[in-house]
Amino acid sequence: MLELQTQVQFKNILVATDFSPVAVAAFPFAAKLAQAYGSRIWAFHVAAPTVNPMTDPSSWAILEQAAKARRQEQHQILSASFPGSKPEIVIEEGDFSSILESTMKGHNVDLVVMGTHGRTAAGKVLLGSVAEEILRKVPCPVLTVNAHVAVAPKRDVEISRILFATSLRPESLEIAAPYAISLAQEFQTYFTVLHVIEDRKPGDLVDWPELQQSTIKLLEKALPIEAVRRFSGHCIVERGDAAEKILAIAEARHADLVVLGAHEARGVGGAATHLPISIVHKVISQAHCPVLTVRT
Repeated sequence: MLELQTQVQFKNILVATDFSPVAVAAFPFAAKLAQAYGSRIWAFHVAAPTVNPMTDPSSWAILEQAAKARRQEQHQILSASFPGSKPEIVIEEGDFSSILESTMKGHNVDLVVMGTHGRTAAGKVLLGSVAEEILRKVPCPVLTVNAHVAVAPKRDVEISRILFATSLRPESLEIAAPYAISLAQEFQTYFTVLHVIEDRKPGDLVDWPELQQSTIKLLEKALPIEAVRRFSGHCIVERGDAAEKILAIAEARHADLVVLGAHEARGVGGAATHLPISIVHKVISQAHCPVLTVRT
């Protein structure tokens, strides 16, 4: 069983933005967490180089002047975008991946917050190249806010119902669960733990009610259930498509936050996760609330 001392800290939150509406929609969630945890916010934007070897040298001065004015405007926008917090602002030009890596190391970032243009097209879940890169490469948890959240009616950000979806693997319970429980403790939320089992094949000897009850007992044994019950939460075991069940339960329970665990990226495109990458991407893309993905 996990110890009850599951408090985690978000000391430095990096908010990655391209200034699109869905990116801006992530700002209030970063501010909410920063206020709760006393975090420092690093507002982060990387632009393509203003000039390059293919640019006409005669236009460099004009382009650089325009870029400077644009950076000043972006700086003002970011300065006023996080109520209750005074962000540190990082606006640079160059290679996104290398600048992200150096910024995270230099400022000990322990949470990344970003908007994602996640959508389904031709049966494939698309998150956008920047979101894909961040989810694959950064070692800390990532909070994503998608277009469904961005277009929702404006209201104060609340975290009063958390859904933690777990594979029941040890790394999910040992690494991802403490984040979910800490957030539940911090915000005094209603807390639900969900495990989804694939549909049983014909001929399987264990019937569903027996399997469901035994799995619930495993969850209760593995988690600090008294901490879970303290917030009026409970464990749910469903069967079927994992992504669809996670999304359905999140919707039915009016979740304000979904917490998932994911293995360190391995193989082509980081295809190995404790929840298959297609499941993680589908939840991130289609959830009607933010999703916190924790590397395990």
